Amino acid sequence: MLIKILVVEDSATDRLIIKSMLSEYQILTACDGQEALRMLQEHDGINLMILDLNMPRMNGFQVLESLKGDKRYGKLRTIVLTNYDEVDNEIKGLKLGAVDYIRKPIHMESLKARIDVHAALLRAEHELEQQLHESERSKSVLLSHLPGLAYRCNYDRDWTMQYVSAGCYDLTGYPPESLLYNRDLSYNELISPEYHDVLWNEWERVLAAGQPFKYEYEIITAAGEKKWVLEMGQGIYNDAGEVEALEGIVFDISYRKAIEDALKYNYEHDRWTGLHNHDYLVALLEKDAKRKQKAKKALIGINLNMVQVVAANYGFQYAQNLIKKAAEALSQHCTDNCLLFHSRENSFVFYLFDYKDQKELVAFGNVIADTLGSIFITERIGGGIGILEIEQNQSELNVDLQLRRLLIASETSVSMFGRDFEICIYNEELEAIVNREREIVEALSAIAANDDTTDELFLQYQPIMNLRTGSIFGFEALGRLRTGKLGLVSPLEFIPIAEKTKLILPIGEKIIAKALCFLNRLNKLGYNEIGISLNISVIQLLSPNFTNRLFELISEIQVNMKNIYIEITESVFASDYDKINSILEIMRKAGLQIMIDDFGTGYSSLYREQELKADYMKIDKYFIDNLLCADQSKAITGDIISMAHKLGHCTIAEGVEHNIQLQYLQKHNCDKIQGFLISEPLDEDAAIMFLEK
Repeated sequence: MLIKILVVEDSATDRLIIKSMLSEYQILTACDGQEALRMLQEHDGINLMILDLNMPRMNGFQVLESLKGDKRYGKLRTIVLTNYDEVDNEIKGLKLGAVDYIRKPIHMESLKARIDVHAALLRAEHELEQQLHESERSKSVLLSHLPGLAYRCNYDRDWTMQYVSAGCYDLTGYPPESLLYNRDLSYNELISPEYHDVLWNEWERVLAAGQPFKYEYEIITAAGEKKWVLEMGQGIYNDAGEVEALEGIVFDISYRKAIEDALKYNYEHDRWTGLHNHDYLVALLEKDAKRKQKAKKALIGINLNMVQVVAANYGFQYAQNLIKKAAEALSQHCTDNCLLFHSRENSFVFYLFDYKDQKELVAFGNVIADTLGSIFITERIGGGIGILEIEQNQSELNVDLQLRRLLIASETSVSMFGRDFEICIYNEELEAIVNREREIVEALSAIAANDDTTDELFLQYQPIMNLRTGSIFGFEALGRLRTGKLGLVSPLEFIPIAEKTKLILPIGEKIIAKALCFLNRLNKLGYNEIGISLNISVIQLLSPNFTNRLFELISEIQVNMKNIYIEITESVFASDYDKINSILEIMRKAGLQIMIDDFGTGYSSLYREQELKADYMKIDKYFIDNLLCADQSKAITGDIISMAHKLGHCTIAEGVEHNIQLQYLQKHNCDKIQGFLISEPLDEDAAIMFLEK
């Protein structure tokens, strides 16, 4: 039997990968729900549909709704693709007629195993339909060759078997005849005890609703080992509508479960320390908030960012080993009411609940300080310990705000106490820091609205030098903010706030306009070959009218496209790779050039990099800094330069501050550099004077 599968997925790359993985089947593809419905109408005999729920134009739920009442697709099996934490979507999809779900990120071997199971079921159903006229003996021969255990049993607590296929032995270790009419043991005795009532209740539910049965559970084999199985079945009714038997098949899914467990573990745990990670902490806090328990809850944050000093002196691996040693020591303080998480690269969080009072938290914080002090005393570095009590009786917990406040407390501890491990409790004084963010938002809003304000958005320009000629290639335009209340505000502070509030759209346009005016000024002074690179965020890039507005500004200010470089961070490609890449291609065709910033630290993938619509790769400062503290023969910076060249990209090294870095980059044929070795960021007039010199 030819199995025909329709893959409905808006990502062209994922469609290609799935099609390649399932090459033994006939694969059709669709990019959205509307095309999927058209394919179903045009192609007869589609047996199985892999359906992404999140798609443009027409999503997966709408497709399921359209198919639900159409008898033509009554035998179509639909497997929905969901994200890891979308349990509600999985339930909704199954209620709309899907027979299975697969969670993203997709593990291709798991997908293949799952599709093979459904293909086996389809073939079994097809064969059964073809062989209905044959004798029970022929049917038994057919069933004996199916993977897993095919059965017909009574609807009783023992699941008394009337028929068991030969696959019973491979699955359970017992010969089929030992289960027939409970000769040696009942099937219920194979089921792990914790599932006895669960399975009975589930069968009762589906039979009452006239639905098929599907459930994953564990059995105990003849060897005494536990094995995960998937049972799929249905009730057989007599003329009076009463259940006279149950029929179905039981598959071994231990391998798939092992893969899922591994994926789940990797998703929830930090690979280096083995502790639960930031995502798991956030999920747990949100889950506990919904329970509305009255027990006191608190977070204790541990900030070990000063370990970076050790990394600079002794290398990254040495610093990582210190972090792992700290994790092992801190784990000794875990209890049922005190959980430890590795929330960030150099940060840990204790989650405590059902404690007595703040004094108990402080006492525990001092224990942590002593533990960490004994580890880091020889390194002569300290860290921060922040304490945050979570307010009780909150109708809704803002987890991001709580973790930000905890970070404020731990960072304040670092700034106040330096080399010591001291405690800082989040309170109203630290609330001022939160208020600072609000003031920055107000300043950005006033600038965006062109209000009469003392707040100022201005640009500085950092030169980029051509290593081959020694001449200035161009400038990177860097946004700066000076407010009447706060004075000069770092872009590392105000840019993330602008992105979070979407003020980056009007603010970003103002930055672009100022930079293009500077470029126009350079052209009038005769610097026709000097270019300007503009930092663009993913929010701007994905804004519907961004590209058109950019072209309008370029036309209005009358500057040459070829002298404009659009600079985006590598990590933006994690958002929507295909869409962003297509936008970049439009810009390149118009004459703009594309720079990928922070190369090597974001969404790095050789498969992706070779498809990037980019002209320049900016090597992240991390790899340049490593040239100072590592054995240069082991440095991979030169390999990155070589790889970028082979992919057809020019290279720009960021953060060059020392001659030893310059010499290495020259030796390895880096194209261009920028950094304090060449010049710090300059005001507009100073930048022009720099060119004149």
